Amino acid sequence: MSLFKSRLAAALAITTALTAPALIAPHLFNAAPAIAGEAAVHDFSDLAEKVTPAVVNVAVTSAAPVVDDEARSPMEQFRRRFQEQQRPGRQQQQPQRQMQGLGTGFIIDASGLIVTNNHVAAHASSIVVTLADGRKFPAKLLGADEKTDLALLKIDPDKPLPFVSFGDANKIRVGQPVMAVGNPFGLGGTVTTGIVSARGRDIQSGPFDDYIQTDAAINKGNSGGPLFDMDGKVIGINTAIFSPTGGSIGLGFAIPSSLAEPVIAQLKDHGKVARGQLGVQIQGLTQEIADSLSLKGTDGALVAGVMPDSAALKAGIKDGDVIRTVDGKDVKSIKDLTRMIAATAPGSSVSLGVWRDGKDVTVTAKLDGQSATQVKADRTAPTDKAAPASYGVSLGELSPQARQELDLAPGIKGALILEVQPGSPAEERGLQSGDVIVQIGHDAVTSTEDAIAKLRAAKDSKKPALLKIWREGSTHFVAVAARAA
Repeated sequence: MSLFKSRLAAALAITTALTAPALIAPHLFNAAPAIAGEAAVHDFSDLAEKVTPAVVNVAVTSAAPVVDDEARSPMEQFRRRFQEQQRPGRQQQQPQRQMQGLGTGFIIDASGLIVTNNHVAAHASSIVVTLADGRKFPAKLLGADEKTDLALLKIDPDKPLPFVSFGDANKIRVGQPVMAVGNPFGLGGTVTTGIVSARGRDIQSGPFDDYIQTDAAINKGNSGGPLFDMDGKVIGINTAIFSPTGGSIGLGFAIPSSLAEPVIAQLKDHGKVARGQLGVQIQGLTQEIADSLSLKGTDGALVAGVMPDSAALKAGIKDGDVIRTVDGKDVKSIKDLTRMIAATAPGSSVSLGVWRDGKDVTVTAKLDGQSATQVKADRTAPTDKAAPASYGVSLGELSPQARQELDLAPGIKGALILEVQPGSPAEERGLQSGDVIVQIGHDAVTSTEDAIAKLRAAKDSKKPALLKIWREGSTHFVAVAARAA
């Protein structure tokens, strides 16, 4: 091969490598059967022309300090990578130290209602919205909700504005093409496209995590912008990315419209969000716990504690109950229960399907408007007494000194775990020294001797022992199987 041909071949290879990603998925989808060896490139130009007039830039000024991403915990970095850091120019103005921030929003009403993220606008001292046609308007914050990271702004335009509507996020499918519009790095009116990569993502940011994952490029400044389906409906609000560098690597997360729409409606009408509260501590079911409760499968939410003066207490909910349905809708996980209860207005009544003592029962609860507080405590293990070694724990009495150091309420009784043997069933299930066993099965533990007897009885039954554990002010259940003798 000649030198010229070699260089030409190398240049073509480089060009192909650089341009190929723009010509393959996520920009391709098969809308109809294609001829073998062919692929149809979808044209987003009409969609972009239709919806971009309703997407706005949001510029905020805030006196609140911005925390460097490197100073955050790894989980906060996952959630907040481009939230508090999405301020390209950190300008300090005198005499006050103020931060300039940029985000995105979209108009949902011709009168000037604009949706964005809570982290973009909630702490701003001033907000200026720039429309797609270049006009600027001061904006008022009508309301914000930290738990879902949503906010609603209002501007007063001189004429009706173009707007977009929410779509049904429940109908989207993985692999479906989507388009994001936003203000990345201050470059307004930027369109990126991709697919729905996954649904129902929990990124451990809060109790309502139900994110749409997309590979459409989302960067700093895209926060609060819309994620559109191919009909031009907003199916998500771009909120978070996962990125080691702060730039898009194809892992973007959007709040689904099914979660956002009712929140925005409450912010519009009331300026805040009121959520129903049941007043329970809950945990997920493991197979061992389900077996100990004679329950098939691990769907549902296990009640690990009932708050004083709560809706749950008044309704007769008990520790060890498994909530399986809410108003006839299945509860697959604790996230389902949290969302269902939160979506119900305070003061409303819900019908709860509960598994208790080996059978299904129905309980009606009138929801509260706020949750009870929980107390934290330090753990210590000051006494010493042996317990059945087959579980790998040593138990001690709750002496006055132990109660004081654990800050136990007078009504709490049980057996104190002094030591957990390495490699034992107790260690495998996460038990720790300083935990207090307050219940075994459905029976309260009154003393160390009582705990020992109940553990031995559980071993004889050849079923895991279902332990209710008090730890640092809250309770949860753990199913522990005894070692073979």
